[in-house]
Amino acid sequence: MSLAPSVPRLHSLFISCPHKFFASPCNKSNLHQRSPTSYPCIRAVDLDQNTIVAISVGVASVAIGIGIPVFYETQIDNAAKRENTQACFPCNGTGAQRCRFCMGAGAVSVQLGGDEKEVSRCINCDGVGSLTCTTCQGSGIQPRYLDRREFKDDD
Repeated sequence: MSLAPSVPRLHSLFISCPHKFFASPCNKSNLHQRSPTSYPCIRAVDLDQNTIVAISVGVASVAIGIGIPVFYETQIDNAAKRENTQACFPCNGTGAQRCRFCMGAGAVSVQLGGDEKEVSRCINCDGVGSLTCTTCQGSGIQPRYLDRREFKDDD
């Protein structure tokens, strides 16, 4: 026997038998009787079904979180390359809408007392009977969704 102090052995559940790589975890008798020339192997972590599902959902969420913005960016880029020829819906491609105040007549009639009637020029359309389409701004082409937004400086 040697006179050197003995070093205590550390035992861990993550260390398995050196010669049984794919076997079940070592029993306690094998942990205490290792051969001096062998090296310990790290055993794979046991995963239950809930852990696997949680990891799968996490990976799928990250993939979707990256994939959707990339998809939309490519669609926006492709739409910007295509020419827009779709006629405007509210004005049917004419660029003008009928005035809703005078119903396109250009004049408004007001019934005064008795049989008296006054006709005056429409103050909404200045007597023209139509207004510039607010959707297409008079171009007659239906704007794309992102082109419809108005950017105003709030300063």
